Amino acid sequence: MTGLLGRHERRWALAIVGAFGLLALLPLAVRRDDVLNFVFLILLSITLAESWNIVAGYAGQVNLGHAAFFGLGALVARTLWIGGTPIAVGLVAGAAVATLFALLIGVAAFRLRGAYFAIGTLALGEILRTTVSNVLPEISTLPAATIAAYRLTERYYLALALAAISVLAVAGLAGSRLGLGMRAIREDEEAAEASGVGALRLKLTALALSTGLAGLAGGLFAFYHISYYPSHPFGPHWTFDALLMTFIGGVGTLHGPVLGAVLYVVLKEFVALRWVDFHLLIFGALFIAIVLLLPGGLVQAGERFARWGRL
Repeated sequence: MTGLLGRHERRWALAIVGAFGLLALLPLAVRRDDVLNFVFLILLSITLAESWNIVAGYAGQVNLGHAAFFGLGALVARTLWIGGTPIAVGLVAGAAVATLFALLIGVAAFRLRGAYFAIGTLALGEILRTTVSNVLPEISTLPAATIAAYRLTERYYLALALAAISVLAVAGLAGSRLGLGMRAIREDEEAAEASGVGALRLKLTALALSTGLAGLAGGLFAFYHISYYPSHPFGPHWTFDALLMTFIGGVGTLHGPVLGAVLYVVLKEFVALRWVDFHLLIFGALFIAIVLLLPGGLVQAGERFARWGRL
């Protein structure tokens, strides 16, 4: 079973990384910053969606406080980078702080199950957002020299690298014994424990991988923006964006979050420009329709279409 899953995920990983390889040529072919900005947002969204998918899709734990770890990564990376630390070090430090914080609260949080776990993590995210908003109420702006040296292409390639890392990390997890154990927990935690699976250990492993990637995505956000309020990356919309993208594409799959991120960003840009007052309502209706009609998201729709084509 693990071998079949591994081969399936490896094929998808190779296809997606191949597409990323083509996107690496985009800055050479296109000189328009608006196009690079648009693709950058898709790549950032892929990393964020894949990170949320690890805990929810594989370990079956719905984390509604994902923005807390995205925000911690942004806060630490931004602070270190503005202070003169290389951005690569800042990104790693932000991911490490997010992961450490997740593990500290994870031991207690995983005593909660189902809706209680989701509500508890949502409360955690809101506590951090409110705290940062009160402690750091002023806008964070880059120094003039840093703004003068700003290059969008650097951010674009970093986003491309992080998206590739997130896809390869999930592909490696899906084809491993760890991934199989997480799936067992997702299906029936008590039965998994009875068969010898260490549920808490695997859930903490999933949380560490998930929050590490979220911290890297947050650091990328901090490196990308010239100015923003420090509390902004802690906003709950980062969590619900990741949730929507994952469910739209297909939760618990490698390629689902990638498809969901592409569709979500494209629709968001299109709808927000034309129906600015109704875009949240439209996305809410879209999410409900997908959950009711296609609980497996675009991946399930593609599989159904392929079956119909063979009839």
